[in-house]
Amino acid sequence: MDNTKDNILAENQQRQFKPTFGALKNKNSIFILTFILIVFGWFSYQSMPREYFPEVVIPNIMVSTPYPGNSPIDIENLVTRPIEKELKSLKGVKKLSSASYEDMSLIVVEFNTDIPVKQALQDTKDKVDKSLSELPDDLDTDPIVEDVDFADFPILNVNLSGDFGLDDLKEFAEELQDKFESLPEVSEADIKGIDEREIKINADLHKMEANGVTFHDIELAIGDENVTVSAGTLITDNTRRSIRTSADYTNMQQIENTIVKVTNGRVVYLKDVAEVEDGYEELSSISRLNNHPVVSLSITKKSGENLLAATDEIYNIISQEKENGALPRGLIVTVTDDTSEDVRGQVADLENSIIMGMLLVIIVLYLFMGLRNALFSGLAIPMSMLISFIILNQIGYTVNQMILFSLILALGMLVDNAIVVVENVYRLHEEGLSKLEATKKGVSEIAGPIISSTATTLAAFFPLLMWSGIMGEFMKYLPITLIIVLASSLFVALILNPVFTASFVKIDDVNKKMNKKKFIIIASAFLIVSLPFYLMKMFGALETYLMANLLATIGIIILLNLAILKPFARWFQTVFLVVMENRYERTLRFALKGIRPFLFFAGTFLLMIGSISFYFKTNPLFVFFPDNDPKSIYVTMELPLGTDIHKTNETTQKVEYIVNKTMYPFMGIIRSISTNVGSGKGGMFSSDRAANKSLTTISFVEFKERNGVSTSEIMQELTNNFNGFIGAKIFVEKDDQGPPVGYPINVEVAGDDFEKLLIQANRVKQMLDEDRIAGVEELKLDLDQGKPEMLINIDRDKVRRFGLSTNQVARALRNSLYGLEVSKFKDGEDEYDIMLRLNDKYRYDVPALMNQKISVMSPISNQMVQVPISSVANYKYGSTYERINRIENTRVVTIYSNVKEGFNANIINTRIRELLADFEMPKGYSYKLTGEQEEQEETQAFLTQALLIALALITLILVSQFNSAIKPLIIMITVLFSTIGVFLGLGIFQMPFVILMTGIGIISLAGIVVNNGIVLVDYIDLLRKRKIEDTDMSERKYLSSAEEIDCIAQAGKTRLRPVMLTAITTVLGLFPLAVGMNFDFTTLLSEFNPHLSFGSDSTAFWGPMSWTVIFGLTVATFLTLIIAPVMFRLSTQIEHRLYDFFSKK
Repeated sequence: MDNTKDNILAENQQRQFKPTFGALKNKNSIFILTFILIVFGWFSYQSMPREYFPEVVIPNIMVSTPYPGNSPIDIENLVTRPIEKELKSLKGVKKLSSASYEDMSLIVVEFNTDIPVKQALQDTKDKVDKSLSELPDDLDTDPIVEDVDFADFPILNVNLSGDFGLDDLKEFAEELQDKFESLPEVSEADIKGIDEREIKINADLHKMEANGVTFHDIELAIGDENVTVSAGTLITDNTRRSIRTSADYTNMQQIENTIVKVTNGRVVYLKDVAEVEDGYEELSSISRLNNHPVVSLSITKKSGENLLAATDEIYNIISQEKENGALPRGLIVTVTDDTSEDVRGQVADLENSIIMGMLLVIIVLYLFMGLRNALFSGLAIPMSMLISFIILNQIGYTVNQMILFSLILALGMLVDNAIVVVENVYRLHEEGLSKLEATKKGVSEIAGPIISSTATTLAAFFPLLMWSGIMGEFMKYLPITLIIVLASSLFVALILNPVFTASFVKIDDVNKKMNKKKFIIIASAFLIVSLPFYLMKMFGALETYLMANLLATIGIIILLNLAILKPFARWFQTVFLVVMENRYERTLRFALKGIRPFLFFAGTFLLMIGSISFYFKTNPLFVFFPDNDPKSIYVTMELPLGTDIHKTNETTQKVEYIVNKTMYPFMGIIRSISTNVGSGKGGMFSSDRAANKSLTTISFVEFKERNGVSTSEIMQELTNNFNGFIGAKIFVEKDDQGPPVGYPINVEVAGDDFEKLLIQANRVKQMLDEDRIAGVEELKLDLDQGKPEMLINIDRDKVRRFGLSTNQVARALRNSLYGLEVSKFKDGEDEYDIMLRLNDKYRYDVPALMNQKISVMSPISNQMVQVPISSVANYKYGSTYERINRIENTRVVTIYSNVKEGFNANIINTRIRELLADFEMPKGYSYKLTGEQEEQEETQAFLTQALLIALALITLILVSQFNSAIKPLIIMITVLFSTIGVFLGLGIFQMPFVILMTGIGIISLAGIVVNNGIVLVDYIDLLRKRKIEDTDMSERKYLSSAEEIDCIAQAGKTRLRPVMLTAITTVLGLFPLAVGMNFDFTTLLSEFNPHLSFGSDSTAFWGPMSWTVIFGLTVATFLTLIIAPVMFRLSTQIEHRLYDFFSKK
């Protein structure tokens, strides 16, 4: 240690932080820069679009291929398989899945998230194009390839009702549709509740046969007559005229009078063999709102557009249309499912949480540091956030839950660096240095540690950027925002704060009496000035009391500060903190002597083991995602496949009766009850044309407006009321928070042979049903084989003998039933299908269908003959499947269920695994637990990996900071011990371990806890080096025990305030969100009513992470102040003994 003093002197000379020195030389420039950042930050925040959750961009590509008139098995064989054959060679694909419905094939290609959407889309299109030669020739359209936009969902529904016919309601809806779709923010306004207009040609089979008319004759006649043809350009008299023949149909009479055949001079008109009807497509959906029929417009916004701006424009259009008479007085316009209301509420709650946290932080700073220094430190919060908004706006981010919570999580950390800077400068200024010298020395002393501490915090969140999949895309906003805002806080602490501190820092003379008279005059002035504004509001000159209340509030705060806060702060700083520092120093010195450091360390280690054991003895629940109180309840009613929509509607009305009866006592907290007959609550692979299903949606007001009523209990009551419902399956579900992860119970059974596969799936379901696992709502197969079917068997030999083909027979039946689009009917700018099919008399008459004749040229007589279908085909009744699912080119049947309220999905899935462990399946068949469980396992594995990477990065930074292995080890052990608080807190308060949010909370905690450890250990190290510098070390190699203890105790006492402050500010910053405290500052000023309430949807979502940080940080703060110095002392004891041992040798 001969060169120790020289090394320390060199280090002290190097401890000059040049960026701060540069800022101090250019104070005016920094003041101007601060003003610019404030202005640009504010405008950036105001211009950022608002939404509930961020728009997640996932490279999921959907290939949809309509092929009407075909069964699911035919769709699979003719369409799905050929396309999948090409798609399976795509690179970068995570999962390939498909569903083959009647009339439709849907294939979803899920790419890895590192593949750009445009590339994924183009690669998929190229592969689909290669498959076209393998697809049927008579496809109506080529496969449609498009990316799945998770933001492409309705933002609200505009419902029209009243004493009007459906035609009138649709006309009003179409007028609004044009207006809505003209908005730059709106992607689509889809009309629901009424079917599309259709021109029907209902053919009479007997009349057609009597007149020798075929479908083909009618198709050709209509196609040849309903035309507009350009004949080119005619030049006459030096003028070019375009020649156009227009013969489009303009009314039904023209269609009826179309000549379809002329035989031996006898003219057959269309009206002779068919009826022409101007009607609608076959009824496929029925909509009701609060028991009244409605026509609805479901409005979707464009990706990246401002949700709030879009809804404001929609409301404006509705108001304007009412005012100008475009919408008549009797028309009732009701807006439902308005997501902007939730967004406004959530954004307002989180904004108020930020303001509340900021005020609590400022108050604590005031108590610890005085008003002036509190304002200097508190400056870091708004400035860091405003700088962050500039950056976030530039990279195209929106204001959403993820962004705002990230700011709340960072709230306490934002002032950490500023507190250390201001407190250190203030201390040096108290010791006699000038403002400028105190700032230079103060910043230089702690610049390295706070850069390292910020770097370690960023390192904790950095691994979260590597999260893949939809969950990673969803959660990446958390680390990105934290990295930006914490880096901004470092800039504020080292560049802006020193300039303001050097310019305005002032030593508070606690013994100096306040000039109470001056403050009373100022407060009175504010109160007096507020009076005219109150009078102006009373007489209608102002709309609100905002200005009056603002002035009065300032006056009241000044008086409160004078009467309560200032005296209390003086007592807190001069009495309480002094007593606390002295007692802490005594406690620390006690812990540092003799064998006590080892005993304290061992005791803390045992406490950690005990806390973990205690938590697991409380039988904790492990859940994947936070459980939310429902904002919406969905009641799905399902009848057997093949049920007509009119029967479905009749049964739905019985369901609505039970819903309305159950909800009647709670109407005060219900926004709307809407019903859609003809569709169920589905996901990506759900068919919209489900005539056997209906969906009733109950939407509730915001959490804080429910007056403490639990919607979970309402949901349970509704579920109980449907017990014993006869004639239909009823499923009661709630809305899900966060990204889509699938059902909590999801077992996929895979294999090739469909009959065997179904047997195995039913075996699994039967075994699970027989076990009667508690908490399972109802196990269901995603495959229903009960869809009625009439299978036509064509005799190929007879078909060829008559000169026919299988396709001709199939097309004849298809045209008779489904219909044939023969042309388009134009009405203004709109076009409607002209559909040809048999009339209902023959269309639903099986003998008539089978006996209809097909005209064909006989290969024997070379003459046209009429061949009845029944002579070449027969039929039989049976059943088919609703759809056929495939995953990775293999057929799959999924057994799924929701979990009842109050039960844990992990416990249920553990039991399912136990049951399936000994379950044997034939070769080629397998099962797999997927859905939420698969996502949970992936998330758990990633978070474990992320925590290890974070700890490794933090350690690397610490080693480079201290150039030592022992000091980083001390800090990392403190981080490990912080889990004591997590497990004790969760165990004592019986909170579940939420794998996603608690996991991220622990990672966040690691980054936060390490900060105080760095500041404390670095200062201990600095004082030891100064002690060595000031001590004659010629006759010894290390400091004495008393000197070591003095350095450690002095460092602990000096760093007590900043360590306590950083912990308290972080905890208080998160506390309002953790407890769900809603405090509306806008209404506080405008109405003098803060609308104080507790609990919110945000609390359900973010509470587990908040409490994890609060519990862990609370305990870790005491560990940092006691155990970190103890471990430092323990390390020096070991070092000295080892030195003595080896020196003797």
